[in-house]
Amino acid sequence: MGGEKSFGVVLRGLRQRGRLTMEELAEASGVSVRAIGDMERGRSRVPQRRTVVALAEGLGLADAEREALLAAARAARPTRSLAVAGTVVPPRSVGDFTGRGLELARLREAAERAGTGVGVSVSVVSGPPGCGKTTLALKAAADLAEEFPDGCFVMDLHGVEGPVDPGEALLKLLKALGVSDRRLAQEDPHGRAGLMRALLGERRCLVVLDNARDERQVRPLLPAGGRSLVLVTSRRPLTGLEDVDRLALSEMAQDEAVELLRRILGAERADAEVEAVAQVAELCGRLPLALRVAGNWLTVRSGWSVDHLVRRLADEERRLGALAAGDVRVEAAFELSYRQLTSQAARMLRLLSLVPGPDMTAAYGAALTGTGVFEAEDVMEELVEAGLLQATFTGRYQLHDLLRLFARARLSREEEPGEREAAEDRLRTWLLETAVVAGRWYKPRYGAPPSSWQGLVPLESAEEARAWLQSEGHAWLAALRGAAHRGEHSRVVETAQAMEWFCDLWVHWGHWPEIFRLAAEAATALDDPYMQAFHLNMYSWALSCESRYREAIERADEALDCARRAQDASQQASALAQAARAQAELGDVQEAADKSLASIRLFEEAGDRQGWLGAMFIYGSSLRLLGRAEEALSQYERIIAFLDAPDCPVSRHISDISRATTTRALGRGYAALRRWREAADHYRNAVVQSHRIGIPHIEGSTLLHLGEALIELGETEEARSCLRQALAVGDAADSKDLKTAQQLLDSLPAE
Repeated sequence: MGGEKSFGVVLRGLRQRGRLTMEELAEASGVSVRAIGDMERGRSRVPQRRTVVALAEGLGLADAEREALLAAARAARPTRSLAVAGTVVPPRSVGDFTGRGLELARLREAAERAGTGVGVSVSVVSGPPGCGKTTLALKAAADLAEEFPDGCFVMDLHGVEGPVDPGEALLKLLKALGVSDRRLAQEDPHGRAGLMRALLGERRCLVVLDNARDERQVRPLLPAGGRSLVLVTSRRPLTGLEDVDRLALSEMAQDEAVELLRRILGAERADAEVEAVAQVAELCGRLPLALRVAGNWLTVRSGWSVDHLVRRLADEERRLGALAAGDVRVEAAFELSYRQLTSQAARMLRLLSLVPGPDMTAAYGAALTGTGVFEAEDVMEELVEAGLLQATFTGRYQLHDLLRLFARARLSREEEPGEREAAEDRLRTWLLETAVVAGRWYKPRYGAPPSSWQGLVPLESAEEARAWLQSEGHAWLAALRGAAHRGEHSRVVETAQAMEWFCDLWVHWGHWPEIFRLAAEAATALDDPYMQAFHLNMYSWALSCESRYREAIERADEALDCARRAQDASQQASALAQAARAQAELGDVQEAADKSLASIRLFEEAGDRQGWLGAMFIYGSSLRLLGRAEEALSQYERIIAFLDAPDCPVSRHISDISRATTTRALGRGYAALRRWREAADHYRNAVVQSHRIGIPHIEGSTLLHLGEALIELGETEEARSCLRQALAVGDAADSKDLKTAQQLLDSLPAE
């Protein structure tokens, strides 16, 4: 087992040496075949220690081989940052990191103390803008990563401008730690803070909270103890925080600043103008950010002497003030680099300050400037070379907070108000039009974009559409909010309507209530009762997904009034079905059954088969809850027969979701009648279907039910395997299901 082999290669080699198929290893270890395959092919993240131990047991490894497998897993866990809004993907490696030896030693000592579980587990790195707080924290994270086997996470709190709300930051960090949207929806802010403390207390993680604004922003994100370490960077020392280590960072020492410039420029060039290099270090205030911008500028313009840069810096420093950074003068370096840009790059930098969110792709630049993606990418790469834009490992670009402020100031100064408004409109239009086209992949009678559509991003499959909608969710949501604020009612309504069937795949995003509320308000402004009813019904659905059932009923009642004014039977039926769904969850099951039955009849009269499917499912579930399992099974069988018909009129997407949920419901119906063999057969089918579609919370729940049925049948070993697979789904599954699965697994006789 070579130390350079990936975990997947090592695992495959051990499995093949033991002459085990994936299925046999899955049965021996309790880890699913899918998970083993994904690990061996490198398609999934390296598993937690308990999963590696289970694999080692299944392989029958000796102690030395077991430790080698665990070591391979640890080696494959780099600093982990997730590319979701609010988290930071580290920029390209800073190979010329210079100095800060004492500070790095302090942070290593903090990590060692945290490893004992005794003492302070939070370190605050504070100092003025541009002093290298982030670079130091990321360097420490890279150096210490191996000591934190449960992962290293980096989150930018954007304290300079537009600080992230503490609750939003808590949500994003919990997601990065693997907590499912469903679990998060079950907790209030206090519960989420407690969950964060529990997770960091149980695990050995390193968390970097970068660019914090104040104590309030970070307090909910801090552990109460345990073996994790949190590094906080902030301009302020955050003196209101108790029981933390503090490391004050200022400008670099002169020799360190000179050495940093020397590494950027190359020894030969720097040594040829030693005095000029020292002057550049002084003029840049020995601040790492300013030094790097100036050094990168010289690197790109290799024909210029360092002394020429000194003269330019000295001239501009006299007329340029600080950039929202008190007495720290970094704008001179920004301005110098900016002045040397081509006109296209300078304009691009100004316009990129309008992008909502922490990062972007080249398509954003293309939309803002009205050019093609390749042209925009070339210009953005010029900004990267000039040190004014960061390129990440994911292919996205990031604009530093201070540079965003600088670019926005230049935008106000150099662009006519009409051009700024035009750029904002181009970006908003592109984001919302792309969202509509992507969402319509999942809507009946739409599907693939029309051949005439020329987009800036590829949307050639439903999978690409889903990926774009999720990765750019923060941006198109911000554009939707902007459209609503500007009174662009038709655009708001059209965008939200396009999400009608896509939202089933991203149920727990957390923003659907706001989206459909904005759309309902826009429809009201348009005086369109049909659209009011449609979006109020979707609003009701979204509220139910967040367990806000009483509000869901209120919105459904409003939708029913609007649908009656519009004289639209389908929306009337939908309003009854949404109310029934929420009432069943509140325990008013008979009322739910009555309303869903009325909904079915209205859908049938309207010839709306898509709506009919949902109403039939709600009615069947109501019957099962009323103890009428045989009647519930009859309703579910009617749904399956409808889906099996060769002329089934609903789309493949709707059919797949309906089939998976109804097949699981059939299993629950047979389980209610204690017909365990039939229940197990349906559960097995539902597991396959939900996995293929990509609905992990349904997959996890169904695996639990299958395990329960197998226990009743006395098939203990298969039940054990199913329960372990349910646990392997992790926090994507319902927390109650996970708890029940663990309890059942613990209750089984020892192997």
